[in-house]
Amino acid sequence: MNEHIEKIKKATGPLRQQIINHKVYSAINDIEDLKVFMQYHIFAVWDFMSLLKSLQNNLTCTSVPWFPKGSADTRHLINEIVVGEESDLDSFGNRKSHFELYLDAMHQCGADTSQIETFIATLKKTGNFNSAFIASGVPNEARNFVDFTFKIIGSNKDYLQSAIFTFGREDLIPGMFHSIVNDIHKNFPSSISIFKYYLERHIEVDGDHHSHLALQMTSNLCSKDGQFWKEAEQATIESLQMRIDLWDGVYRQLKNRKSTIKHLSN
Repeated sequence: MNEHIEKIKKATGPLRQQIINHKVYSAINDIEDLKVFMQYHIFAVWDFMSLLKSLQNNLTCTSVPWFPKGSADTRHLINEIVVGEESDLDSFGNRKSHFELYLDAMHQCGADTSQIETFIATLKKTGNFNSAFIASGVPNEARNFVDFTFKIIGSNKDYLQSAIFTFGREDLIPGMFHSIVNDIHKNFPSSISIFKYYLERHIEVDGDHHSHLALQMTSNLCSKDGQFWKEAEQATIESLQMRIDLWDGVYRQLKNRKSTIKHLSN
């Protein structure tokens, strides 16, 4: 394993553990709690797709006329990841991006999709993130998460984009969360079967095959440039902290919901 990759993994280990052991997971006790989680998480799923396409734009030729661009090895890595993320198979054999699959899961269980749908519709119409955030009433933690991702995208530094894609987004959903979802699925099989499938695909595709491709992509882009690796480590640390902040927001929302329910029942 590349010594620089090992250094990043060591430096970010404590933050990764904070995410994997976050108290938000134990606060999810039923399908209503899961809906709240999904309403925040969908923004991370969406901006992951934007990060992915930014990498593809930077590392391959996506304009006409076509010209060879960059390393063919790196082009292969990002293109293979894009195929899996942008046109995977759902449980019925239909082609879907992972974002569309997640939206299907939200619709199936009755989670509110109005924020993400209003956000995307407004952004598509105006091209203005601030207007889209305001129109949709996106929670601050989700807004900050998306803002950070697009700050990295706006840097036009493909090695930083690759770093947060590789170390800040993959394999961060713990086994504990899968167990919780499986338990809820036993009671509501017709409500969260799509979400259960999404998580299974996440393990099968994102957490295994794609993570290896992404590691190689980051190694290729940072190469032997010590400054690139240093910046990549810092960006990864910031990315993981943004994930912790996002989960903190979900946790507070869940606690507020439970407190309200308890108050009303007294």
